Amino acid sequence: MEDTADRLITTIQGFAEPLLADMGIELVEIQFRREGHGWVLRLFIDREGGITIDDCAKVSREISAYLEVEDLIVHAYHLEVSSPGLERPIRKREDFVRYADRLARIKLREPMGEQKVLIGTLLGLEGDSVILALEKETVRIDLENILKARLTL
Repeated sequence: MEDTADRLITTIQGFAEPLLADMGIELVEIQFRREGHGWVLRLFIDREGGITIDDCAKVSREISAYLEVEDLIVHAYHLEVSSPGLERPIRKREDFVRYADRLARIKLREPMGEQKVLIGTLLGLEGDSVILALEKETVRIDLENILKARLTL
């Protein structure tokens, strides 16, 4: 099912990214998974200044219409559209620059010393390395070594 979910996410992303860009909205993440009440297709969207309920409703209508026409999901599911919140994921190179001076939590593929999770202030990007100010030192993290990154409080 994972391959099917990944293909579905890729297909929806291919439709949604240009549509949302025309609306001045960024597609941050798409999730499709089975939860307690059934299948959930979740889109996280953002823009400078934040997302409104009207933005979520508008995107929901557009995505629903697309999914209805394309008939991509054969079983029942719930569609949710929301903001990624204050602890949004950091996925793109530009995000590491855009959110400089913000606190971030970075989970590594390979540990640095004994640390597999680093929490510090993003200082930006130099080449293919994220610069992160920790409590007592500043470190460079190769983008390839980042498993997950998100803003944190």
